[in-house]
Formats: sequence, C-alpha cells, structure tokens
Amino acid sequence: MNNQAALFQYLLQLGDTNLIIGHRLSEMCSRGPMLEEDIALTNFALDHIGQAEVLLHFAGNVENNGRSEDDLSYRRDAEDFMNLKLVEQPNTDFAFVIGRQFLLDVYQCLLYQKLSKSTNDELAGMAARFLKESIYHQRHSAAWIERLGQGTNESLGRMQHALNQLWPYTAEMFVDNPAWANLIESGVVPSATELKKEWYERVSKVLTLSGLNMPKASAEDDSLNQSIYLEQLLAEMQYLPRTYPDAKW
Repeated sequence: MNNQAALFQYLLQLGDTNLIIGHRLSEMCSRGPMLEEDIALTNFALDHIGQAEVLLHFAGNVENNGRSEDDLSYRRDAEDFMNLKLVEQPNTDFAFVIGRQFLLDVYQCLLYQKLSKSTNDELAGMAARFLKESIYHQRHSAAWIERLGQGTNESLGRMQHALNQLWPYTAEMFVDNPAWANLIESGVVPSATELKKEWYERVSKVLTLSGLNMPKASAEDDSLNQSIYLEQLLAEMQYLPRTYPDAKW
C-alpha cells in the first residue's frame, strides 16, 4: 500500500470514529439527566460531527476519486467503515455514555497532541484545532466520572459496571496498522502503541480519585471485532441520503 492510500485509510479511521460517536451522542438529545447536560452532550455531538466532516473531506481529497465527505459518510456500507468499535456501543445508561466518552476523550487528547506535530501541515493544523475541543470534552467527562464514582452506591456501581463493559474495546486504540508503517516512520502520524502508557496513567488517575477500580485486561476476543450495532446505526443515519440520493439540501 502506497503512502497516499495509507493516509486515506488513516483519515477514514479518524473521521469514522468521530462520525459514529457524534451520532451516538446525538441520540442523547432530550435524554440527558438535566437540561445543562442535555445541551452539553448535544454540543459534543456537533463537535465530533464537525471533526468528521473536516477529516472525511480531507480523506476524499487524498483519495482523489471524486468522493465528498457526504459520499464517504452516507454511501459506504458497514464493512467499509474503519471506526473504533468502542464508539459503536449503544447508549444503555448515562454512566455508560460518560464512561465511553471519557475513555475516548483521553485517547483523542493524546492523539491530537501528537498529530499537531505531524509533518503533514494540513493534518497538523486540523489536529491543533481539534485538540482544543477534546481537552474540554475530557475535562467534562472526567468531572462526571468523579461525580458518579463519589456519589451513591448505585451511581458507583453503575459507573464501575459501564467501565468493565467498555474496557475490552480500548485495546483497539493502541494497535498500529502495518499499512501505516511508512506514515509513522516519516512522522505523518504517531505510533498508536506510544499512546498507551500515558493513556493508562491518565485514566488510572481519574478512576482512583473517583473510588473506581481499573478494569482488568481481558483476553482478545474476535467477537469484539464483529459488532452488531454499526449496521443498525448506519441504517438510521443513512436513511434519507440513500432513499433520496438525488436530493439537494
């Protein structure tokens, strides 16, 4: 795989991850535990979808095959998406939403910090802008982790259960795709494995402060790579563009 094709795939992973988590958070509109949090989650959804739009637009330019960010969002099937499986997981309760967001926020803060120093100036500029949003996201989700962990026995139990359920999906964040080896070597993108130690330390610090236990690492399970939720999500997200492909908005 040449560097252009590898960069296209890398941008798809970043863009798809933001697109899918943006959709998941949009499902929380009117379902937050209080008005302020309802508005916050909706705004975070818009942030992620905005990042997805920029990244997928760049991906389309890199691919140079005439596909726009809308084409990449609405006219690909589930098997073509490259998002992290973590963000596909459905909203079960508020603790699950916050736990999923926190684990992703810490990861994206570290990733965008590294990408802001990319040898690709366009990618570096995007990452620097995204980092500002991600820092705010992380502060917000970390504050809720502490609030729930230090709250009632029920909130503590729900938060711990959510983290235990989500934890196996975090391993995917730190796997370097062999196709991206040249991009890593040339400083275009960081090595994912280099992010793991600091991610673990940041997550551990917040969980310890919150009275929560670090979930135990589990053996890799192939079923984690066969999420049943993405097709359901895309069926809803892509319905209008696929039903009316010639519509102009």
